[in-house]
Amino acid sequence: MLLRRSICRFPTPSSWISRVSPATMPLRAKVTNPAFGATASMSTAPIPKELPGDEPDDVLFHSHYGVRLIELNRPKKLNSLNGSMVRKIVPRLKEWEKSDLANVIMLSGAGSKALCAGGDVAALALQNEKGPEGQQASSDFFADEYRLDHLIATYQKPFVSVMDGITMGGGVGLSVHAPFRIATERTVFAMPETTIGFFPDVGGSFFLSRLDGQLGTYLALTSERLHGVQALYAGVATHYLHSSALANLTARLSELVFRDYATFQDRLALVNKTMAEFSTGVPSVREEPIQLAGKLRSAIDRCFQYNTMEEIIQALQNETEMKSWAEKTLETLSVRSPTSLKVTLRQLRVGQQWNIQETFQREHSIASKFMRHPDFVEGVKARLMSKPPRQATWQPATLQEVSTEAIDEFFELPEDGPRLDLYQYKSQYTQYPYKFGLPSESRIEGYVRHLLASKEELNINDVVARFEGKEGVKEKVVEVLARRTVRDENGLRWVK
Repeated sequence: MLLRRSICRFPTPSSWISRVSPATMPLRAKVTNPAFGATASMSTAPIPKELPGDEPDDVLFHSHYGVRLIELNRPKKLNSLNGSMVRKIVPRLKEWEKSDLANVIMLSGAGSKALCAGGDVAALALQNEKGPEGQQASSDFFADEYRLDHLIATYQKPFVSVMDGITMGGGVGLSVHAPFRIATERTVFAMPETTIGFFPDVGGSFFLSRLDGQLGTYLALTSERLHGVQALYAGVATHYLHSSALANLTARLSELVFRDYATFQDRLALVNKTMAEFSTGVPSVREEPIQLAGKLRSAIDRCFQYNTMEEIIQALQNETEMKSWAEKTLETLSVRSPTSLKVTLRQLRVGQQWNIQETFQREHSIASKFMRHPDFVEGVKARLMSKPPRQATWQPATLQEVSTEAIDEFFELPEDGPRLDLYQYKSQYTQYPYKFGLPSESRIEGYVRHLLASKEELNINDVVARFEGKEGVKEKVVEVLARRTVRDENGLRWVK
C-alpha cells in the first residue's frame, strides 16, 4: 500500500534537476569447479576504505525520504569508474542494506551524457606497463569492481539503475544486474571490450548469454551499440522512460512506504507498478523500428549460433540473404583482438551454466590473466589513448594463430585454487530472480505454442494482456510472431 508523507521535499540531485526538460561444445578446461559451489556463512571480503589519493567528489550521495541516490560525478570523463568511486559506493550500500529508512536505491550519472562509459582502462593500461606489481594492482581493481557488481546483483532492496546516456563496460556492470534498469532516449549501450583486447566482463558471461537467441553473442563479439528504446527490446533495459520524467519519478519513489511484513518481491512489485505511472509509451515502430529484428535477427541467430570463431566467420562468408550486413560484420570482426574474440565466445558458452557467484569469480580469474596479456595495453593505447585512434597490433595477429590451448589457459583454475571473495553468498541463482522487462522470446514461444496446441485462436491483444500490457510488449510480440510463425492450410504454426 502506498502512503504519502506530508513533510517538505528534499531537493533532487542537481544532475536530475537539469533533466527536467522536454549447442554443447567440448572444452578442455573444466566448466564447473566444485569450489564455487561452496557456501560461506560469512564473507571475509574486506569493505574497501577510501585512500588518501582518492578524488573527494567523484561520487555524490543524496537522501530523499526513502530513496538513497548514488550519483557518479566525473562528467568530464563520462563518469568512468575508478577505484576511488568503488571504495565510496560499497560502504554506503552495506550501510543502507541494514537501514530501515532506506527503501529504494537509485544510481545515475552526473550530466546528460553518460551513466558511466566504462572503467578507467587507460589508468589500468599504464599501471600494467610497470610489470607484475602494476598488473596485480589492476587485478585488485577488478576484484573490488566485481564485488560491487555482485553486491548489486544480490542486493535485497529495490535497486534502480538509470541508464541515461552512455552505458558501457563498467557502467553496464552497475546496471544490468539490477531488477530495474531504465533506458531513455539518450541511452547508448555497448560492450566494446573486444575492441581493446579485453573481454565482456562485469558479469557479461551471465547476462549476455541469457539474452534472446544469439543477441548476446552478437553484441559481445561486435560491440554493436543499442540506442534508446533498442536497449529495452534487446532485454538489456527493463523500462523505457523519457529523461524529463526522471526527477518526478525520484520524488514519487521517495514517497513509497513499505509495510513491515512486505516481502522483497512485494517491494519490487510496488516499485515496478510505480514506475509504470511515468511511462509515456515507446516510440512508434514506424519512426523507430526494432533494430535487431526480422531478417537481420534471423541472420544473427543463423551466423552466431556456432561454438568456434572459425565457424562463425564461415557462416558470415556464406550468408546470402543479408550479404551486405555479413560483409560489414566480417570487417568489424577482422579488426578485433583474435584472442579476445575466442575468449569471449568461450565465456558466453560456458557462462550459461555458471551461477551469479561463479560468474564474477571466474571473470576475475580471466581478467587477471588479460592484465598480463599484451593485447590489453596495446588495445587501450591504440583505440583510446592515440590521437587519432590507430589499428592495434594484436599478438597473435590472426584467429588461426590463437590455439585452443591458449584459450584454455584463461579458464583454467586449480580445484583448490583461490577464488574472489564476495560480500555475501546467499543468492547463487542461475537465472535472474526478477522479470520486470519485456517477456523473453522463449516465454512468448511457450505461450503461443500452448495456444496453438489447445486450438485457440491467436489474438495479439490476448498475448499482450498475458504480459500485463507493459509498454513495448506489443511491438516485441508482433516482431516475434512475424519472424517465428507461419500460416498454412492447417492454420498458424511455430517454426524453428
